[in-house]
Amino acid sequence: MTRHYSDQDSAEYRSPNPKRYYRSRNDKVIAGVCGGLAERFGWEPILVRILFVLATIFMLGPLSIIIYMTVWMITPRTPLGRNAISPEEDAFWRGVSDRPRATFGHLKYTFMDLDERLQSIERKVTSDEWRLRKEFRDLERGN
Repeated sequence: MTRHYSDQDSAEYRSPNPKRYYRSRNDKVIAGVCGGLAERFGWEPILVRILFVLATIFMLGPLSIIIYMTVWMITPRTPLGRNAISPEEDAFWRGVSDRPRATFGHLKYTFMDLDERLQSIERKVTSDEWRLRKEFRDLERGN
């Protein structure tokens, strides 16, 4: 027997990443698909709608309508109890890449930089000059 989990049941398993794609509840004309895309990527909703209409007229035709309806059926609406995030947290999540290789590369270079800085600190702390300065500071405080 398979149990289907609701959003409330799986709250502890959901990612804290607010960049998940939902259909918009606030910015919708038909079903919130274009509004959801705009919210997800931080674009202007009218621009997404115009691009969709232009793609429908000039390129994809009925296929874009079928794609729109499919996305409408499979994409959940934004949860009602979804907390608003602070501008700092929003800026952080917008900086997080959706591509694992890019994220790994960024983390790799960040840790390499931290390692170099730590080695530099270690060299300074273990040097004779640092010990001598520390002894002078200790003597000045003692007098």
